[in-house]
Amino acid sequence: MEPTRSAAWTPTGPNLVVHADNADYLPSLPDGAFTLIYVDPPFNTGRRQLRQSTTSVRVADGEGDRVGFKGVSYSTLRGALRSYDDAFDDYWGFLEPRLREAWRLLADDGTLYVHLDYREVHYAKVMLDTIFGRESFLNEIVWAYDFGGRSKNRWPAKHDNILVYVKNPAAYHFDAAEVDREPYMAPGLVTPEKAALGKLPTDVWWHTIVSPTGREKTGYPTQKPLGVLRRIISASSRPGDWVLDFFAGSGTAGAAASQLGRRFVCVDANEEAVHVMGERLGEHAAVVRP
Repeated sequence: MEPTRSAAWTPTGPNLVVHADNADYLPSLPDGAFTLIYVDPPFNTGRRQLRQSTTSVRVADGEGDRVGFKGVSYSTLRGALRSYDDAFDDYWGFLEPRLREAWRLLADDGTLYVHLDYREVHYAKVMLDTIFGRESFLNEIVWAYDFGGRSKNRWPAKHDNILVYVKNPAAYHFDAAEVDREPYMAPGLVTPEKAALGKLPTDVWWHTIVSPTGREKTGYPTQKPLGVLRRIISASSRPGDWVLDFFAGSGTAGAAASQLGRRFVCVDANEEAVHVMGERLGEHAAVVRP
């Protein structure tokens, strides 16, 4: 599909697939425009752990992130992470400004979902605590699946992590009634009515990956399954709300949003991703290049 040339977003405008560096494009969007932001940033799988020494810097009383002997305050956050891993500064410098933009772009009742794996989730948790505040941390969702390699010298890694933060912990939107139900593992222990209804998912989600031979497959290497995004969007947005994904990849967030009657903006700098999204979402969105 030949893209159009205007990427202006308005509350009453069309859904958008935007070919752009998100660092350049996000500042053009207005404050509080999105009820839900989902991002699946690069997992930085090439990280090397070079050393494990940590440092602490004494700060004024009441500041910093921990209190030591005799009530002395220390700041260890950036220094400790930097000394643990020389690649940390690059990852923080890459992700932090984009997540600060996510905070700005969320509506007061909005929710951010950050999809990572075990390599980066703990760094991102600290980062998000500093941006949103620890009181705005809602959940860590574990998406568990059973596919891929089988390590013989450690427990095989078979899950991703999704960190969930809300803009306002006193006013965020969450609708459990809209979420797909799961079967009880022991249906005989509940009433037949409960067994037929199923149970609300917990913070551990068992869901298969996108089948390599299934109809859902787009060919994009990091594609996430529709079922995971449908659950997120159903719980944390309403029909007609705007959803943003600024590491959009194959456009699964846009596809799920469209199916559920939400509006969406999907942003990616990768030409292949924009082509895949154009094929997948072109009937439902304007494909644009700022």
